[in-house]
Parts: sequence; C-alpha cells; structure tokens
Amino acid sequence: MASGHIAQCLGGILARRAGATVAVSGDLRLNGAHFVDGVRSLAAGLLERGVRPGDVVAVVGFNSIEYMELLLAVPYIGAIVAPLNHRWSFEEAAQALELVRPSAFIFDGAYSSWALRLTESKSFSSIGFYLTVGDPASTCQGANFVSVDHIRRSWRGTTVTEPMSAPRDVALICFTSGTTGQPKGVAISHTSLIVQSLAKIAVVGYGEDDVYLHTAPLCHIGGISSCLATLMAGGCHVLIPKFDAKSAIKAIQEHKVTCFITVPAIMADLLSYARKDKISGCGSVTKILNGGGGLSDELINGASHLFFNAAIISAYGMTEACSSLTFMPINNPELQETKNQLSNQSGGVCVGKPAPHVEIRIDRDESNSSSSLMGKILTRGLHTMVGYWGNNTVDTSESVRNGWLDTGDTGWIDRTGKLWLMGRQKGRIKSGGENVYPEEVELVLSQHPGVAKAVVFGVPDSRLGEKIVSCVSIKDGWRWVDATAEHQGEGKEVSAHILQEHCRIKNLSRFKVPRLYYHWSRPFPVTTTGKIRREELKAEVLTCMQPRSSL
Repeated sequence: MASGHIAQCLGGILARRAGATVAVSGDLRLNGAHFVDGVRSLAAGLLERGVRPGDVVAVVGFNSIEYMELLLAVPYIGAIVAPLNHRWSFEEAAQALELVRPSAFIFDGAYSSWALRLTESKSFSSIGFYLTVGDPASTCQGANFVSVDHIRRSWRGTTVTEPMSAPRDVALICFTSGTTGQPKGVAISHTSLIVQSLAKIAVVGYGEDDVYLHTAPLCHIGGISSCLATLMAGGCHVLIPKFDAKSAIKAIQEHKVTCFITVPAIMADLLSYARKDKISGCGSVTKILNGGGGLSDELINGASHLFFNAAIISAYGMTEACSSLTFMPINNPELQETKNQLSNQSGGVCVGKPAPHVEIRIDRDESNSSSSLMGKILTRGLHTMVGYWGNNTVDTSESVRNGWLDTGDTGWIDRTGKLWLMGRQKGRIKSGGENVYPEEVELVLSQHPGVAKAVVFGVPDSRLGEKIVSCVSIKDGWRWVDATAEHQGEGKEVSAHILQEHCRIKNLSRFKVPRLYYHWSRPFPVTTTGKIRREELKAEVLTCMQPRSSL
C-alpha cells in the first residue's frame, strides 16, 4: 500500500463516530460502525467477484449512500473508480467507457437501459459483471444482474486485510466536462485526494460536528473532494439524489445542515425558492464553499441574508488539480478592500490565496507589454493529476512540464499573494493588438442591474483582427431596446448604448468594450457541468452577422 490511502479515513470514523450518525438518505440512517462495515463488505465482495488492483470500475447514478460507499470500496482493493456523468447521453457515456475499458459497471435504476445496451454490445467485452444499486428485478427484468446490497450482505463482516493501491497510486478517474470534443479522463492519486481533503479541512473548517449536504453530484471532482474531506473530518453526510432547491432547503431545515458546496446556479435557485416560500433564514448553516464561477454581488448579498451565520468561501480550481487551488472569503470586508486597493492595476477576478501545499506561479506573457504582470497560471504540488487516462495507461500530458501543470488560465498575483484570474488562454481575444479576456468583460457587464448574464467572445475583423461581441440576456421586468426602437423612458431598459456607458462608468478600457451586442432571449448552450459552449454560441452568431445593436 502507498503511504496514503483514502480508505484510511474508515479507521477514524470507527474510532470516533462508531455510534453516531454519519450518513442520512431519506429514511435511511447509518452510524459510523454500519457505514464502515458496509464499505469493507462491499470491497470484499468486489474482490471475490474478480476485481483486481489496477482494474477500472465505472459507476453511474444519482447521489446515494451506496455511491459514497463505492467511492471508498473500489479503491480499497486497489481498483480505480470511474464515475460517469449522470447527465450524459448514452453515446457520451459509451465514449468514456471505451476510454477506460472497465471490468465492472455499477448503476442505479435510472440507468438500467444503459446496462442493457452495454450487455448487447460487442464493444464492451471488458465488463465482467454488472451491479445495480437497488432491486435488479425492478430495474432490469430478465437481466442477470446482482445488487450492491446483495454483495454487501453476502460479505457482511468480511474484511480485506489492508487497503491496496493501483499502479501509480491512481484512485479515481474523473472526467473533465470538455467544452468541445470528447471529455478526458483525469487520473487522480490517493495522495492528491488526501492533500485536497486536508486543504479543505484547514481552510473551510470541516469537522466532526458538521452536517454536510450533498448538493453537488458525486461524479464531479468538487462533489467527490468535499465528500472525502467530510469523511476524513468525521462529519455527517445528508444525501439527496440530485439537487433541487425545495429538497435542499427541506434537508437543511430538517437535519440542521451546517455546510454545503454551491455554484452560482445552485445559489440562485436556493435564493429564488426561499423568496417564493417566504423562508427568512437558515441559521444552522455556518460554511458554504462556492466553485464553478464567481458569485455576483446580488447573489452574495442574498446568500448573506438567507444563510446569515455562514462564512462564504469561493474556490478556484480544476479537475486536473483535484479541485480547489485557491480560496477566497467573499462575504467579509477584506474582499471589497482588496478590490478598491487594486482597482487601477491589471484587473480580473480575485480568487484568493493558494491552499496549503499548493504552489502557484505566473509564466508571464512578455509579448504584451501593457499587461506585464499577466501570464499563464501554473501550479505544482502533490495535488496535481497523475495524467490523462488512455489505452489502460496514464499518458504523459503536454500540460505538465518540469512538474508544473498549466491550468489553461491566465492571471496575475498581487503583492499580498492573492491570485487574480483573467480568463482562459484559449478564449483570449486579440483585438487591435491588445489582449482581452472575456471573463473580465462579462464581469463588468453582469454588474448592470438589468443584465442576467453576458457571454463575450471575438469574431474575425479585417481591421482589428478580432472584434468583441457580447450576447446578453436580461432580467425579468427589463426591456431590450434596439437602436431604432422608441425609448419609453421608464428606466428599466437595456441597450447597446446603455451597456457602453455602463462599461465606461466601470472604468473598462475602451479597447475591451464590446462593439456588437446581441439580445439573447433563450438559454445559452452549456456543457453537462454548466459551462458555456462559447464556440457553439460564436458559430451561431457568425451565421447571422446582422446585429440587433452595434456600436
């Protein structure tokens, strides 16, 4: 066994929380002793059925106690767990399965059709057996499938002597969302997962008195890493199959939840439901970790009122770095002071300071003299991925050189050590010889009270190289006004000229201000993890280059 193993948390749970509730899902409650026995029994059963160190076990389903047990039971015997995104189509899942060639496929009832199609396909002969979460008779009639519960009961009380490790310490293959093309399988080690868990315990403050609500799916690195951090800390887990605001608020109130993680869309849904249902506050919540993009001032203010006892911390990270790289408290005066002090410098979004044991440096872009502080964001440490999975091996990645992982993002570090994020390297716009980062412009546009969301990108331009375009969706109660439309003078209007003036007031450099604006009245195209498909949006705009409003 390697020096560290994620299943070592079981010993701590057994020692400190044997009689205490550590997992809740619906009417099911497990204490620490039952949870640990379930994991070890499941590990013994998987080993008996032929799963060996280095084998890949694919899992798909909604959040459940069984899913959480599998995240430990599979690596316990040295196998590698590969969670599939439950929002994928079968065709997308099949691409991922072809990449990892699993020896076992575990699924819940919602994905029984996937299992049946896999058994009928000659392309997945590597799958030796199938396990279902729940009753196989009710999910796959006529199929010779066995339930996870049957395996667990059959091997109850049996323990694999010591946790084992796969070659190169790989515990998990986590798929990146990928804005274009096939998602990549990121191979993550036990060591990386442990380092990330310890960072979250140190910075966020997870402890054994916490009650953690699983708002994020266990197929994403954010959900997995916070789950493991809470397991290491010895807290209690409350699982709902998938997020919806009503179920989440109910769980918070019923179980006195103290912590959860969020992304802007989740927070917006929680606040909207709370307003609709006249919920004045959720005082049990003391810590909220936000990822997947910054919270707007409106969301921060709303969250601070609804979760009035909570410290809200925003994290910046990526799957290849095993989740969070930096952390930033966002509902305290320090953030505003930092913004005010540095507003005349290079700009961007402040994402805080690196987590413990995380190194970050800037590979400066010397070609752009006007932004000499800026460059590629690189990171080094035990938290970085082993590599990308391919052909049953871990490929050496071009994104890792001399131990430094290129995050694909651009930013700068201020004199206090805080990282400022400018945007994606690949999304950078070159307009009139100047570098423009879409995220910076989007942040300014989203601060207009009538703007719900703005997406910025560049389109070819014979004079500038690229011309900056913004697609804007507006909030309910606001009216988009074209250049030719009559103004009603009611004050709840948004137009290209209004947004141009807004950018000027916010001190956005003139070369960064969009020249074309499109009023976007339908949902933006997104990936399964909610990231905007900029190239798809750009392609659609290019087909109709007659803008509704232009400058």
